[in-house]
Amino acid sequence: MDERVRTKVRGIYATALTRALATAGGEVTQASGPIRERFAATDAVTSGGLADARVTTTADRQGVTVAGTPGAVEAVAGVCRDVGVDTLAWTAAAPLDAVFDAEVTETDRGAATCDLGETTGRLPFDRVDAHVETGSRVRVQVADPDPPWLGGEPTLSGGVRVREGVVELVRGGSGVRVDAADESLAREVAGLLDMAGVAPAEGWSARFSRAATEATLDDLTAALDHANERAAALDDALAGDAVDAGEPEAVATPLATRFVWFGRESRAALDAARREVTPTMPGHHRTKAASAAASAGVDLAEALCGAALADGEFPFETVADQFGPREGDRVALEHGKPSGRLITLGRGEVVDRGADGTVAVERSMTGGGTYDALGTPREAGDTALTKVREGRWWYPTTYRDADGASKGTYVNVCTPVECFPSAVRYVDLHVDVVRRPDGEVERVDDDELDAAEERGAVPSPLADRAREVASGVERALR
Repeated sequence: MDERVRTKVRGIYATALTRALATAGGEVTQASGPIRERFAATDAVTSGGLADARVTTTADRQGVTVAGTPGAVEAVAGVCRDVGVDTLAWTAAAPLDAVFDAEVTETDRGAATCDLGETTGRLPFDRVDAHVETGSRVRVQVADPDPPWLGGEPTLSGGVRVREGVVELVRGGSGVRVDAADESLAREVAGLLDMAGVAPAEGWSARFSRAATEATLDDLTAALDHANERAAALDDALAGDAVDAGEPEAVATPLATRFVWFGRESRAALDAARREVTPTMPGHHRTKAASAAASAGVDLAEALCGAALADGEFPFETVADQFGPREGDRVALEHGKPSGRLITLGRGEVVDRGADGTVAVERSMTGGGTYDALGTPREAGDTALTKVREGRWWYPTTYRDADGASKGTYVNVCTPVECFPSAVRYVDLHVDVVRRPDGEVERVDDDELDAAEERGAVPSPLADRAREVASGVERALR
């Protein structure tokens, strides 16, 4: 990093990313107790202070969201992106705390869909005071950005807020409130702030979180002062409360947001970084990314075994026996794209699982059209047998008709496959290899990979690896 960026990190990747950020010259602020203990020997990790960027784990545990000032987000996302060759990153079209003049295009299931200009967002009715209906013009703020692989539709709010560490300012109010289970302690903190002359900007109310009761006065003052500066900038940008009657557009973007997706090799690199500061089982992040139950299992194993844990290969069979996928389970084939979108190719039954990490998934196909690049007709009664192996950069799908005759094999080149309990997941790297029923082998879609590399959607090292894998598969099939 060119400058000492301050970052708050939370979630299952916190320890590994704290080490990566500290190594890159950054500072991790507002660190949790366990993180402070693990990094007690360095001054790069502190309990208080403001943060320029915030890193949180995505809802599906596959990656992280980085939000904060534009320069800090670029620096922190860069550190995350450099973790491994199969790490990918995308910029949010609707970043955290951005304010839009939007138009309601649809209302359904307790929320309104809002046109934001370049993208859309979802506004729950309980997050807006005014009545909204199709055609309404509303001013909204992004409360929760959504990564593209989870749909990319942010959650919106009808109010305007500024969040800064332990304090949140709400536009259109006044006064100070402290959330604490002990009311006397809350009053004490509020009184301390009053005596220190600390007050929210005019036209804004301040709400301090429970963590404020454990913070120093200096930290409270610094957080509110910085929040007030951001509130003043928003007041200038919003220029009153009138909603522009023109096209939907962003009227204030105080923060930037990027989404980072970690692949299997990246998770292994994060394991290595974590192992430098605390006992870490092989496949720590790969297992934690699977489910909450698997994450708890990792915590238990590491608590019981501690320093006895040895570096080594991810114990796929043991983890799969405990959490899945097992024979008879149904799993989705989650086909990520370098654009950030996630497509479910379908669901199938696990018909076999080998000790080497191979999982065979069979699907029944519907009729209509032809199979991509193979040119053979897709008919009712066809089956598709997909064989994926944990950690492999490619997988084959063989299509057969109702009588068992082959309609060809399609080999997808992708980031290393991960076989989670309910889904097989990877990111497609465009280039593929096919073998037609007559034995002809052809490599396809190199032009799509070239174009993706040129526009930056696929980093060059990853594109080169994809071409290398495709060449190896092509030679093997000939």
